[in-house]
Amino acid sequence: MNNSAIILSLLFLMHCGESLRCYTCLFPTIAPLGCIKFPVSCPPYERCLITSATGRKGDFQFVLHDRSCSISSFCDTTGHRSILGINVTFHNTCCDTDLCNGGTTEKATLATTLLPPILLHLFHS
Repeated sequence: MNNSAIILSLLFLMHCGESLRCYTCLFPTIAPLGCIKFPVSCPPYERCLITSATGRKGDFQFVLHDRSCSISSFCDTTGHRSILGINVTFHNTCCDTDLCNGGTTEKATLATTLLPPILLHLFHS
């Protein structure tokens, strides 16, 4: 096999082996703040995941948001967990196209606009 055939074969295999790209959050956030998200390549056979979890501690009720890659068995599931001693109800949804889990229903506020640069400044100072 000549060199050009090998290179073409490798390029074809690299293109066929592309994995799904999804957003993942640096850390889960409490609504109405959006997470600091960045794209990652998921392992084969994983889907893009969006997780919302609601919880209550005394009079304080909160909603957590997270995004990541996930195996299909976690998709379209709802359940209950205890996080740091707080019971939460979570709901997972999945999608199957590149960066499909990046959308948000929250509106940008001054806090969500300024939080990423402030955090970057704090971590890099």
